[in-house]
Amino acid sequence: MNTDISLQNTKKIRLISAIIISVYFVYYCFSFMEWHFIDNINLIIHEAGHSVFIFFGDFINILSGSLFQILFPFVFVLYFYKKQEYFSASLLLFWVGQNIINVSVYASDAQTMQLPLLGGEHDWNYLLQTTGLLGYTNMIGSSMYAIGVIVIVLAICLSLVTSLDKKF
Repeated sequence: MNTDISLQNTKKIRLISAIIISVYFVYYCFSFMEWHFIDNINLIIHEAGHSVFIFFGDFINILSGSLFQILFPFVFVLYFYKKQEYFSASLLLFWVGQNIINVSVYASDAQTMQLPLLGGEHDWNYLLQTTGLLGYTNMIGSSMYAIGVIVIVLAICLSLVTSLDKKF
């Protein structure tokens, strides 16, 4: 009997958490051009990506900032998924989608280069210019944004489903 009450409380807490987190990340989808607290963490991870891959040549080193920013939370999604902790995995999936949107802002800025940078060259200007894709900046940024939104919608669905199911 006590286990049933505990399980019901866990479901309620998970559902409330999933709803609150969903609301925030939907808000993020509409205010992605503003600086959010989570962007401070993402910036540190982005810069760490450059340091981790510094010995792999200029192109990989420059790409690795954005790539690491997306892969870092995705590794945790995979970890929790493998441990069959699907609710935790679904919550971290929000962060993956948010990072894809965050990187889309940087990629979209490749031609105009208006974003304030910590220093050095604009990663996405270099990447798109090197690959001959600079003329497709808007399409690439918009596509990345759309993928990020899809990942967040998927995270919303998964977090709500896994919050209500006792086996997750």
